[in-house]
Amino acid sequence: MKNILENAYCCLVDENLDEAKKNFYLIKEQDIRASWALFMISLIEGNISEYPTYFQLRNFLEIDLSILISYFKGEYVEKIIRYADFMFTINPEVYKFIGRCLYNNNLEPQALFFLEKAKSYFWHDPELHYLLAYIYYQKKDFENTRKSLENCLQILPKYFPALDMMSKIA
Repeated sequence: MKNILENAYCCLVDENLDEAKKNFYLIKEQDIRASWALFMISLIEGNISEYPTYFQLRNFLEIDLSILISYFKGEYVEKIIRYADFMFTINPEVYKFIGRCLYNNNLEPQALFFLEKAKSYFWHDPELHYLLAYIYYQKKDFENTRKSLENCLQILPKYFPALDMMSKIA
């Protein structure tokens, strides 16, 4: 059968987790995305048997949360996000990924919660401070925009996006 990965994702979105798992297992050894998707389903089912890699979280968490949000699978998203602290132990950028995904899907209060949490644990990430600055800038909250940009530039003084935004609010 062609397009096994895509078929498995369709089953996931259709809430047919058993069929999705069956398809993902068929290609698990050849496709890292299938391996990741099996882990994601284990989060949804609350039955973790394998761990994701650092790069699986980096490459797929944000994308798949967006897919699930787009298909109105909020319950799945909530179940996955409940494991944010666990996933953070594997990749400390997880809170930022979740926050950015939520913001890009118009869930700003929830996004800010995760981004602020990320800041508490992963302060030295200039991209995180810039992302917060961007959100505050969009809200016309220039005081918090400036603070976030200053934090960003303290970490990486020549970060061009932050310098550019700072010039717009100066």
